[in-house]
Amino acid sequence: MQPLIINLAPTGMIPTKAQTPHVPISSTEIAEETITCAKLGVSMVHLHARDEHGLPTTDANLFAEIVSKIRENNSEIIITATTSGRKVTDVEQRASSLYLEHDLRPDMASLTLGSMNFASEASVNSPATIMRLAEIMQNKGIRPELEVFDLGMINFAKIMIDKGLIAPPYYFNILLGNPATAQATMLHLATMVNELPHESIWAVAGIGRFQTRANALGVVLGDGVRVGLEDNLWFDQERTKLATNPMLIHRITAQANSLGRPIATALEVRQRLGLQIW
Repeated sequence: MQPLIINLAPTGMIPTKAQTPHVPISSTEIAEETITCAKLGVSMVHLHARDEHGLPTTDANLFAEIVSKIRENNSEIIITATTSGRKVTDVEQRASSLYLEHDLRPDMASLTLGSMNFASEASVNSPATIMRLAEIMQNKGIRPELEVFDLGMINFAKIMIDKGLIAPPYYFNILLGNPATAQATMLHLATMVNELPHESIWAVAGIGRFQTRANALGVVLGDGVRVGLEDNLWFDQERTKLATNPMLIHRITAQANSLGRPIATALEVRQRLGLQIW
């Protein structure tokens, strides 16, 4: 079995300390959580930054703080910076962390390949915005973390491949269970996987209560999983026990161990994705 990639999404844009005391908010908390989870098997981290009020921010200086703190302790883990359009529309503002230089530059950056509705708000990603973000990543030597919530987004990835905006190997996060996009079912996942371009590496994530189911599909069938408090605050389906990021990682590694599947190291994933070793 190919070693399992574990991609941690520790913070996101939505969770607050009022909702759960376990979500890391400050740069120090986010870095420390990443370092802790790397020791548990995480090889990639998907970063969002928060300002002094705990609000999502695109401030490159705060991303630099997080990256610096992580790499001082762990130079191997793959660092992905968000370029989410959920709160910010201006493309250059969304790309601010991509302009960081030298050892502060992220290895990868998220690239959502279409617009969609979440439960209570929209994430707007116009074709021009997606292509501009891809162009910046290409110019900066940053590999896209291709986020797909539905079949059409995979088709748009193929259009971008034809335009020369993204190159293999392609890393896809397939996100399931969002109310307005693909659901956490075998049929939806299989249909999407069947449409992935050749030379794709794919991980499975689940939104809210679908995280456990989607992650299990990833452990059994995929190259990896994305897991963390960004996607789900609860450890159980009944929502009686708040999760922590380490708890979620332990569950993934236990599932993999029960199947005899090894956990990928950060260096192994770097080699598969052709990423620089710092």
